[in-house]
Amino acid sequence: MTLPTRESIEIREAEARDLPALLDLYRHLQPDDPEIDAALAKSRFEQIRAQPGMLLFLAVTDGIPVATITLVIIPNLTRGAAPYALIENVVTDAAYRHRGYAGALIRHGIDQAWAAGCYKVMLLSGSKNPATLGFYLNCGFVQDKTGFQIRRPASL
Repeated sequence: MTLPTRESIEIREAEARDLPALLDLYRHLQPDDPEIDAALAKSRFEQIRAQPGMLLFLAVTDGIPVATITLVIIPNLTRGAAPYALIENVVTDAAYRHRGYAGALIRHGIDQAWAAGCYKVMLLSGSKNPATLGFYLNCGFVQDKTGFQIRRPASL
């Protein structure tokens, strides 16, 4: 297997023209999610792009978006007012996995967070797969916190 080189991978922010490819990538992340209406998807994408500190990055090879992450930089009033960051929606097209694209994106996201003065970068994963957890550990994350979540009830 050949890992991508800096020359063979482009990491950039997602643009409006990337929305169809981005939605295709998200199908790899959540295949059972209902399909989003095109107008709603466009509106949400525009909201995301307009939100300060919220960035959608793509890994592109040969003109094809093959992986994505969302980076959110959050202002803060603790830690000397240093912001913190959250990486979400990490996904690689199944045909391009295990080639280094997600790792390159995560490193890019972490670099962007450090450049913004963040004191930490968080990532939560619902995966219990040891390979996935090992991947995040290899990206430099440590599994030393306890995460909690609450999901919106279907009745609301």
